[in-house]
Amino acid sequence: MSSLTSTIPRDVCMSALPSSVQPVAISMGDPAGIGPEIILKAFASDPKLTQACCVFGDVVTLQQQLTQLQPVLANRVELLPVLEVSQAQQASPFQIPVFQSAMSQPVVMGQLSAASGAMAASAIEAATEVVLHGRALALVTAPVNKKALQLAGVDFPGHTEMLQSLSAQHVGVPISDMPVRMMLSCPGLRVVLVSIHVSLREAIDRISIDQLLQTFQITHDSWRQTHGYAPRMTVAGLNPHAGEEGLFGDEEILCIAPAIKKAQALGMHIRGPYPPDTVFMDAHSTKGQKDTDVVIAMYHDQGLIPIKYLGLENGVNQTLGLPFVRTSPDHGTAFDIAGKGLADPSSFLAALKVAKGPCWK
Repeated sequence: MSSLTSTIPRDVCMSALPSSVQPVAISMGDPAGIGPEIILKAFASDPKLTQACCVFGDVVTLQQQLTQLQPVLANRVELLPVLEVSQAQQASPFQIPVFQSAMSQPVVMGQLSAASGAMAASAIEAATEVVLHGRALALVTAPVNKKALQLAGVDFPGHTEMLQSLSAQHVGVPISDMPVRMMLSCPGLRVVLVSIHVSLREAIDRISIDQLLQTFQITHDSWRQTHGYAPRMTVAGLNPHAGEEGLFGDEEILCIAPAIKKAQALGMHIRGPYPPDTVFMDAHSTKGQKDTDVVIAMYHDQGLIPIKYLGLENGVNQTLGLPFVRTSPDHGTAFDIAGKGLADPSSFLAALKVAKGPCWK
């Protein structure tokens, strides 16, 4: 694992928070993208939801964005630099607690750079450190650019893999002992992916009974922990018509169906595989009248296309299998509109609500 060059001391933010406060750590994201903007807009529009939340990032970057955005914000807000996350609970409405987690560097809005990648990575590392030590309820991550992370020397393709590595190091286990999965949700539909950021060819190669069963188990355990009951899972096939009895491919026969049978034998509520061109329509409902809680998709785009089509503005990305709750908005850095005041914070607000738990009102 490459160093994320965080300057945060390891004992930072260790003072306990009252149980009545539900703090959430927020990482700034790529400072050249829309991450700072959607965070500022979230604090300005919903002070109840953002109460006691603390942003990890660069005060200078956030202040520059705030100065530009202030005329269009729902309410006037101000930054509150803090030295400990516990100070966030003393913040007044429309104050934004910010923990300086990265060395300030100049960046150009909407442009890739190693500097922006390094600042984003440092914010992630610092925020994760606090959550892993139990000083925050959950982590919400603003979008990063994978190429910027690479330019900064960060050897991970995205948030998910970075958080997996940091968590495994903290717990003291190999990464292989902390498997994770991505769950995407929008109103009426939740999807868990068997594979994440790999090529389609590699994604197909990764489909095996063990990989599928691990996905089912992570989904089952994570759902029970957060919702209190076992999820009803429906599995999408890989091939057209779910293989049509082997006519269009045999992965359903050799891998997917046997994995489902093993999961059923373990007591999981799971069925399939079903044709991937209809399974999402059958599972989607905005009225709760359905028999599926989660669809298991075989690869990245199979699951993300229906989620983003149905509601990108309310989409939430959640990492399952980590020792803490992590969510993020279901969109990227949007360099094309960065710095223009056009970013919609709806997905970020939805991610913050999910991070605070099913009981959030």
